[in-house]
Amino acid sequence: MEPFVVDPRKTTPEEMQCGMRDVKLVFEINRTMPYTEGYNALVKELFGDNLGENATVMPPLKGVCFDRVKIGNNVMIMPDCLMMSRGGITIEDDAMIAANVQLISNNHDLHDRQLLLCKPVHIGRKAWIGAGATILPGVTVGENAVVAAGAVVTKDVAPNTIVGGNPAKFIKNID
Repeated sequence: MEPFVVDPRKTTPEEMQCGMRDVKLVFEINRTMPYTEGYNALVKELFGDNLGENATVMPPLKGVCFDRVKIGNNVMIMPDCLMMSRGGITIEDDAMIAANVQLISNNHDLHDRQLLLCKPVHIGRKAWIGAGATILPGVTVGENAVVAAGAVVTKDVAPNTIVGGNPAKFIKNID
């Protein structure tokens, strides 16, 4: 998905309805017992066909534009994940997202702060995003990479590497 600009002042009625649907579903998800049929049905309704087999999304969940999130098979998303998804978020198979992670695919324009600058976030297969990490717009975290707890990732992370810090920097390769 290529970068694009969204002007929320020009939101269509359909987009508004989709946003309200997401808010209501997230509210219900965050107040429903996990690992129940009711909970699983709500998560499936929120993500639709973009939710892989054996994927787990733990409450509470926060964010917008969940129709632009693709979650692979066997993905684990721990509590308090924030998905600002206007630019699109892809989480590939077997990835792990720890608690309090922020996946942010949109930001405001510096000159017209009403405009959203949207760039996709991509989390590669078997990647591990540590607790409290923030992944910023346009970032790809490579296959089998590890993002340390609390890191702020502003640039792509190479496959089979560990990064950490603010801004995140290379720490070492994974054998």
